[in-house]
Amino acid sequence: MEIARLHIVIEGIVQGVFFRASTIEESSKLGLTGWVKNCSDGRVEAVFEGEIDKIEQIVEWCKKGPPGAVVSNVETAWERETGEYDSFTIKY
Repeated sequence: MEIARLHIVIEGIVQGVFFRASTIEESSKLGLTGWVKNCSDGRVEAVFEGEIDKIEQIVEWCKKGPPGAVVSNVETAWERETGEYDSFTIKY
């Protein structure tokens, strides 16, 4: 079980469609920790920590998002995990 960290930025119609709340729900199901936030430029940004296969699953989910979202681009960057998060939360 390899633990990793992924920083992701999602572009498209991703604000006002419950993207953050849905990301918390999906991340919690997968046992991931980290955060998600709306960016001032209309994108959604998140950091996920957990098992690599679980992170890969959330990335696939992020490419679609919740009903109402229209994802046009997803940028990802793998990083060294820090273990600093206890849960998955919305960051303001």
